[in-house]
Amino acid sequence: MNEPIVARHWLVASAPKAAPAVATTTVLALARIWNANGAEHSFGNAALMTVLAAGAAAGGASLARAGEPVLAATGYAVSGSLALAGVAGYTDGLSLPLLLWALTTVLAYCFAARHWRQDRRETVAFERQVSERREEHAHIERVETLRAQTQVEVARTGAAYAEQLAQALVTRATLPGFDPKALETAGLPELPSTDSQH
Repeated sequence: MNEPIVARHWLVASAPKAAPAVATTTVLALARIWNANGAEHSFGNAALMTVLAAGAAAGGASLARAGEPVLAATGYAVSGSLALAGVAGYTDGLSLPLLLWALTTVLAYCFAARHWRQDRRETVAFERQVSERREEHAHIERVETLRAQTQVEVARTGAAYAEQLAQALVTRATLPGFDPKALETAGLPELPSTDSQH
């Protein structure tokens, strides 16, 4: 059975590659909005973001020890986002927030590239297994088709031979001097008598 060919649009295919930059840019934009609404030089807001970032990092570390790499990476990503938001919300200039945004984006791509490579390896291995399975099924199908064709050809040849033998025996029985008793003593099957045919 043939599988349908699905062609994905290039935007859909490239969307996961843009996700880290979109996430860090969104955090930076929200932090700057927060800065404009009273977080600038607010020690309480900075302390809150520090505590939240430290808590997320601690959660990521505990999840990493528990053997949950995806959740641990999520915890670390949340911690980095909160730290970026805290600094971008507290400072009055844009240079430090943009520097941290660039650093955070690079780190996000480094972590994401590792997972993308792993996903790519798993996809290639799966496609290889599917291809091998298809080739094996195609080989079995070809062998079974050849076997069926051979059986049909043998049956057709056997039927033609039996028909020719019967025709030869019937023709031989009509020849003068033919003795059916001699065939029976030789062990050949008895032929229908010519008298019963009239």
